[in-house]
Amino acid sequence: MSYKDNTEQKNLLNQFLAEHGVQLSEETLGKLYQFADLVVDTKEFGNLISAKDAGKFLSRHIADSLVPYIYIGKEITLSSVKWADMGAGAGCPVFPLAIAMPNVQFFAVEPRHMRVNFMQMVKEKLHLDNLTVVGKRFETSGLTDLDFISCRALSTFENDWERAQAGLKHGGTFVTLKSFNNIAHLENDPKVHIQKYELPEEEQVYALVTRGNNE
Repeated sequence: MSYKDNTEQKNLLNQFLAEHGVQLSEETLGKLYQFADLVVDTKEFGNLISAKDAGKFLSRHIADSLVPYIYIGKEITLSSVKWADMGAGAGCPVFPLAIAMPNVQFFAVEPRHMRVNFMQMVKEKLHLDNLTVVGKRFETSGLTDLDFISCRALSTFENDWERAQAGLKHGGTFVTLKSFNNIAHLENDPKVHIQKYELPEEEQVYALVTRGNNE
């Protein structure tokens, strides 16, 4: 499968971005397609993506990974910003974010050896100088004073927030992507901001959930 030749998937992704006021350069889109191909087609590092998701990787996983860029990243201009992704797995959302935001220093934190090797290979193939792969659990990574910490479908919001807190700088932001059903109970929490969104051809509602480390 080659995503650069998959017109339907490319159109779905670009329509999703356009609906949110985002237009990425051809170079950036090309790297996103290349990343998608590597995740779907690379077999020597184990099963990186389920068979049912392989055919919709752009519209489901890349689009979802770019949601923090749509709502947060477009406003980031400082090159000193540090952003870590906990439990990075095969690289979503951290690789699409690093591709879209080359001025931000990203850390892909993942303890599983095969996933670490895969992400290191992808980093080198895509020449992502703004991304560092860290083969450890976040708690033992030594990363601190971070502006942003993210995760995607890792655990409950409460557990993820507790893990992230120690690494965030004062005034930093925790960012997570969840199914809305899993975080609906947070809607009346004044410390939490929820941005609901939908993905192309997906039935459920999703949520970008953020909480600032201001205490």
